Amino acid sequence: MAFTSFFRSPQQVFTASVLLRVTFLLYGLWQDANSPMKYTDIDYYVFTSAARFISRGQSPYARDTYRYTPLLAWLIYPTVWPGQFWFSFGKVLFAVGDVAAGWMMYRILKEHRNMGDERALKFASIWLLNPMVATISTRGSSEGLLGVFVTALLWAVLAKRIAVAGFLLGFAVHFKIYPFIYAASIVWWLDDGRVGNKRNSTAKELTSVFNQILAFLNHQRIALAIYSLITFAALNIVMYVMYGYPFLEHSYFYHLIRIDHRHNFSPYNTLLYLNSSPHATSSSFELERLAFVPQLLLSAVFIPLALAKKDLPGTMLAQTFAFVTFNKVCTSQYFLWYMMFLPYYLPGSTLLQSPTIGISALVLWILGQFAWLQQGFQLEFNGHSTFVPGLWVSSILFFLVNVGILGIIIQDTKSKTHSKAVNSKKSS
Repeated sequence: MAFTSFFRSPQQVFTASVLLRVTFLLYGLWQDANSPMKYTDIDYYVFTSAARFISRGQSPYARDTYRYTPLLAWLIYPTVWPGQFWFSFGKVLFAVGDVAAGWMMYRILKEHRNMGDERALKFASIWLLNPMVATISTRGSSEGLLGVFVTALLWAVLAKRIAVAGFLLGFAVHFKIYPFIYAASIVWWLDDGRVGNKRNSTAKELTSVFNQILAFLNHQRIALAIYSLITFAALNIVMYVMYGYPFLEHSYFYHLIRIDHRHNFSPYNTLLYLNSSPHATSSSFELERLAFVPQLLLSAVFIPLALAKKDLPGTMLAQTFAFVTFNKVCTSQYFLWYMMFLPYYLPGSTLLQSPTIGISALVLWILGQFAWLQQGFQLEFNGHSTFVPGLWVSSILFFLVNVGILGIIIQDTKSKTHSKAVNSKKSS
């Protein structure tokens, strides 16, 4: 009874989400001070070092391995001020972003999924009360902050706030490249039927290719493209004027050739490791350089075309899951990219409706990570070479598990329109 009443109170749920993050923040301070295995993510030291260079009037790219927009370093500028509290400012900001994203999820579930307060809070808690989400942000990863922009983008599109959606899309892509994949789904979703015009009554009149193109280029699609491109271009121009070519090189071009292999769950991990060696022989054909082909075809073309008109949040989940699964670099914080869409997908999904499938998928997903992390621990902390077969085999197994889950997500999203039609017929 107490558990049920807990989800009837937004104040209790959001208070608990804040306390969860405060607890992790305080524990992180203790672990950093008392354990050789640090709680703070190495990336956070990169962020704060970049902010320190900015405070000296230098470029954030004077800090080696800083591969992000200068906006991130500016956002955590207070970390350069004296004191442990200010050094943790970025972690606090990312944790606040987590909670803000959860609040928007709650609003979307109520306003666009027609859920009551209690049910909406339960599904929003998949993000709000998730220890993995709280841990990643309080360790100093900026992915939770990105969650605010992406969740706000989804809300703006569903609410038909096209100008706001365009701004958020442009800003999100500038902040982190991968949200560009959502443009295809949003554009495909914004057909005439979504904006109040009678598409079905006029479809028969669109006999020529020219007329079909004109029908596709409706006001909302054009407005979204203009607002997003202006925002993206303006931010990039400002950053380029301030920091020159290094901004383009480290924020964008680097990601086309990156060969990161540490903490990388991807099956490409072993190839990236071998090619990172200074003694590696050059080859005319490097398989990992083609990793983007299946990745982009799935996430930015096939999935949007097949699913976007049926259910936009489910499509964005499938896109993100495919993008992360097929990416040549796949680390734990990337899992947050698709976890932020789970509250919209899980209600009515196969993973919940069929406990056997749902529990099996979750257990396999966890075991896949555990197997890889066990091999990674042997490599990084015990100095044992586990690249082959250990890491390689565990990477392939984890990849196959994710492909299976992706198939379930795609099938669920694909059948959503049909299920709604069936339910409406039954109710009538």
